[in-house]
Amino acid sequence: MNNDFPRIVTLLRKERGLSQKQAALELGVSQALLSHYEKGIRECGLDFVIKIADYYQVSCDYLLGRSLDRTGSAPSAAPDTEQPLNAAKDENHKTAALTAMNKKLILNSLQIIFDILEEIDNKGLTSEVSSYFMISVYKMLRSVYSLNQKNPQAMFSVIPEYYAGIASALQNVVEANINGLSLGKASPASYNVDSSAVPYLSPDVISKSHPDTAPALYNLIRDTEEKMKRLL
Repeated sequence: MNNDFPRIVTLLRKERGLSQKQAALELGVSQALLSHYEKGIRECGLDFVIKIADYYQVSCDYLLGRSLDRTGSAPSAAPDTEQPLNAAKDENHKTAALTAMNKKLILNSLQIIFDILEEIDNKGLTSEVSSYFMISVYKMLRSVYSLNQKNPQAMFSVIPEYYAGIASALQNVVEANINGLSLGKASPASYNVDSSAVPYLSPDVISKSHPDTAPALYNLIRDTEEKMKRLL
């Protein structure tokens, strides 16, 4: 099948709060066979893909990782009487769709992270995590801003030759500070994270507490890890 199918069907089952035994019973397969599908040990046939898509009320494209939209909906095709879009317009449409999709993935994932930070209620941790994201935004803004060399650099006070390295170094420091907070080695000590205040998290918990935004987070994780694996 592909690498996405096992993970997606597992997450969908957990989102529903179903045991593997219950899902297998309702899908008309053995628990052992469903377990093999979810682990990627065996590949299912197209009939089962359609069946499980109907069961979880998602599209086959979503199950196969071909679409981030659970419904798999796409703009309807133009009538035959209309002229097809030219290549430039078609490419612009694809770019706009990709921009909207990635924006949704990132913003929804950030919403979950900040909701967790709010629950932990630690000023130091919230400040450091916020700094990490702010630096990321700063770095990407400067990269995009500098694509046009005529854009005035007076908007920034750190010279172009230095900003990328310094920003990355600062980001590493912030990440180290976050680790220090979690290990109880922060200064001042009042910033240390109380482990008892950190909520228990799992795909089940996140899906139940963030039903609308959790899918975006899972897709972000999957996409990022696929890119990481290519470097291994």
